[in-house]
Amino acid sequence: MQLLSNDLGVDLGTSNVLIYSDNKGIVIREPSVVAVDKNTGMILQVGAAARNMLGRTPGNVVAMHPLKDGVVSDHEMTVKMLQTLFRAATKASLFTPKPRVVICVPSGVTEVEERTVINAAIEAGARRVYLIEEPLAAALGANLDISGPNGHMVVDIGGGTTDIAVLSMNNVAVSSSIKIAGLAFDEAIARYMRRRHGIIIGQVTAEEIKIQIGCVYPRQEDITMLVKGREVKTGMPREVQLLSSEIYEVLRRPARQLADEVQSVLEDTSPELAADISENGITLTGGGSQIWGMDLLLAERTGIQCTLADDPDCCVAYGCGKSLSWINHMSEGPINIARRRLMRG
Repeated sequence: MQLLSNDLGVDLGTSNVLIYSDNKGIVIREPSVVAVDKNTGMILQVGAAARNMLGRTPGNVVAMHPLKDGVVSDHEMTVKMLQTLFRAATKASLFTPKPRVVICVPSGVTEVEERTVINAAIEAGARRVYLIEEPLAAALGANLDISGPNGHMVVDIGGGTTDIAVLSMNNVAVSSSIKIAGLAFDEAIARYMRRRHGIIIGQVTAEEIKIQIGCVYPRQEDITMLVKGREVKTGMPREVQLLSSEIYEVLRRPARQLADEVQSVLEDTSPELAADISENGITLTGGGSQIWGMDLLLAERTGIQCTLADDPDCCVAYGCGKSLSWINHMSEGPINIARRRLMRG
């Protein structure tokens, strides 16, 4: 029966869903967006095709993110999205067993939120569901050796949440999850464009600005970008030339809050593990860690060297994939992270 096994590792993110198939690597990488016909409730598109519809759909079609801050916000849509993606990942036939699935969840998740993720995956066609904490998956995906007592720190900056954790002995020693991440940066840019330049831009444009000229540490030379939007007063299209130094001023505050949180996790870490981290450095993973200067900012604030993982976008998915080899030793159902933390405290 093992030959037919098609276990999956799922990075269920606010912005993107990545699915790792046993023996095949990452087989699905799609934006977590669903386009629905409001009148019939039918799903029209999932993933990249649906993302292209954001802000561009007629009245009866709505494109939406069914996940918010790393957890399920629309159960039905999440189920339908996962159903489509599981089918594509397993290329299921009548003889293929339903997949066993490892899904990552933010480290600040509650038991209710854990249950919702599990139920959504089971309804979408998973045979069994196992959960893994996001920073633990990120560390495995970044090839950190966390099996021994030596301490490592991972900062995983995703779309909806940033997970910060100190890991040792294949477990999380100290962790924190905050809602300052990629989407918070996008929203700050969109607000600034409206307030300062009087033009309205969509989420997709805000993300493009962040990727192309966004920075959280002063650049030596300014770079520019031409941005198109709709003028607030007249409703007419207008172009604006943006400077990277402007965007630095916009992103500086949320980036500083993120750096403060990293610092407070370090303060809660035992002296022995903190000494290990200052030697091993901090590893950055997740799409948001690629904003220009994030590693420089955190290194300046903590005094510890920060390194960007090799494929930061895919680290969590690779980590979920690696954990498939332990699937027979994992316990099903919620991992009750919140309760474990209370017991520890």
